[in-house]
Amino acid sequence: MLDHLEGRRGWTPMIERDDGLVDADLGMEFYFSAKWDATDREALKFVKGRTLDVGAGAGRVALHLQKRGQDVVAIDISPGAIRVCKKRGVKRAHVMPFTALDGRFGAFDSLAMWGNNFGLFGTARRARWMLRRLKRLTTPGARIVATTVDIYHRPVPPEHLAYHRFNRRRGRMAGEIRIRVLYKRFRTPWFDYMMVSPTEMQSIVDGTGWFLERVIARPDSPMYVAVIQKEGA
Repeated sequence: MLDHLEGRRGWTPMIERDDGLVDADLGMEFYFSAKWDATDREALKFVKGRTLDVGAGAGRVALHLQKRGQDVVAIDISPGAIRVCKKRGVKRAHVMPFTALDGRFGAFDSLAMWGNNFGLFGTARRARWMLRRLKRLTTPGARIVATTVDIYHRPVPPEHLAYHRFNRRRGRMAGEIRIRVLYKRFRTPWFDYMMVSPTEMQSIVDGTGWFLERVIARPDSPMYVAVIQKEGA
């Protein structure tokens, strides 16, 4: 992201999965785009009040919300990403893993998890643990607005079907993947990432103090936006 921002182009980030599959990232233009499709525009209506941008990347969501006049705190595990956020004008951006979130930034009305970032919950078990923690770090009526992928959307490529079976054999959900990002000579540590269907998401949030309030589907796409509402609103 920093290379892209400063004009050093020509290298493509790659994502390696723990079964050996390597694929290209979405491309840097996505992370810097100021354009929003109809699904995003509808979903952004549910991001209100004081907002935490989780996995902020290049600050795309945080900058948009700032322009709307919202108080936004952006977090990302990557120091480089936070440097990009600050260079682009994000007012409050901090290096922090999602799982390390605590009360130091105060309570939030909304959490925005764009760019397939529901995956940052990692695994179903960790997601339930984090959702219970988030109850204490959010205001009454808070929402989590998160994008993810329904991996069962057809057609599913053979290499992904094989990985679904591989996951089930080791007691994981089909969409609980383990990956790392490769760029030039850089390698991130291996980390868990999760993609779930709406039915699986409802199962994950059940009993955590949150519920799946609505799904905003993308036409002809496995990607969708989940609006997860805090109970008792």
